[in-house]
Amino acid sequence: MTDDDLPEPDRRDGVPHPRDTPRLFGQDAGQATFLTAFASGRLHSGWLIAGPHGVGKATFAYRIAAFLLSGPSADGLFGAPQTLDLPADRADLRLIRAGAHPRLFVLRRTVNPDARPPRLRQQIVVDDARALRRFFGLSAADGGRRVVIVDAADELNIPAANAILKLLEEPPALATLLLVTHQPSRLLPTIRSRCRSLLLQPLGAADMALALAGAGVVADAPDRVTALAGGSVGAAVRLIGGGGLAVYAQLVTLLAGLPRINRADAIRLAESAAGRDGDTRFALLADLIGLFLMRAAHAGLSGPPQVQAAPGETALLARLSPHDAAARNWAALEQRLGARVRAGRAVNLDPAALILDMLLGIEQTAKSVAAA
Repeated sequence: MTDDDLPEPDRRDGVPHPRDTPRLFGQDAGQATFLTAFASGRLHSGWLIAGPHGVGKATFAYRIAAFLLSGPSADGLFGAPQTLDLPADRADLRLIRAGAHPRLFVLRRTVNPDARPPRLRQQIVVDDARALRRFFGLSAADGGRRVVIVDAADELNIPAANAILKLLEEPPALATLLLVTHQPSRLLPTIRSRCRSLLLQPLGAADMALALAGAGVVADAPDRVTALAGGSVGAAVRLIGGGGLAVYAQLVTLLAGLPRINRADAIRLAESAAGRDGDTRFALLADLIGLFLMRAAHAGLSGPPQVQAAPGETALLARLSPHDAAARNWAALEQRLGARVRAGRAVNLDPAALILDMLLGIEQTAKSVAAA
């Protein structure tokens, strides 16, 4: 089995691949920062494109790659370029979308041929990073810019990270490395110090609606989707595809009875994660419970959310998390339950039991907060 036989590790269900995404919404500030650096004539060889999951980091990286590989001038007839947009018929853009541009290298997880059955590795390994030597050797003959996209740099193992560090320390001529990262703090400090950072922000409701429409996804309540997804288009697509708003509303209704919850309703909700589509339903429920806990923690520190993700949520969060001490309790619970779910799934524990355990943990914490 080869890489072509498995899903691409950087592809998300329900939306175009980042290289095929025609527009990027909500990241004008990042674009302006990059173009200003480009116009200065002193373009950094390494860039960290950082931000939460699903806000367009990989799309941004491919847009930068297409822009650089198309050979723009920093001081053209009408001044420096004002946008990363390119005509759809530009040859470099077509080659990138076909995955065939000779001066673009995308470093990502590959198939582990020793696994049975073969499957994608969990990390980017050093052999993948070493392929960059061949890339720079072959592409040097063209004499143009070369671009490397690492998606995601968080997945580099230590030897692979050291190989990237060496390139950043001694970058080839006209080479630009774009490192997509969801958690830049996890990268080697030496890698961070040799890159310029571009921090992409979560999307607002208006940009979210535009981004979803551009991906062909219909959102009936973009303000609620944006609130629950934390401004992440990727998270919003998963929520919409799995009926996440309705499930979250069901969860909020159940938790409205705190500091006690209706056991029969809790069991029914938990058992919904054990059906034919149990894996998908379990992942959705576990994520939504984690989101509720994070929103409860945030409410205790900054007040209830301005936009509620389900009817009655604002009042419920205000009651459950009225101060910073409560916020700490909810944040700690989110960490504990998240770790418990990961451990439970690793040994194939019953998903319904795991969800019920999460709900009972919320009940216990709510009682502790109410008694404090």
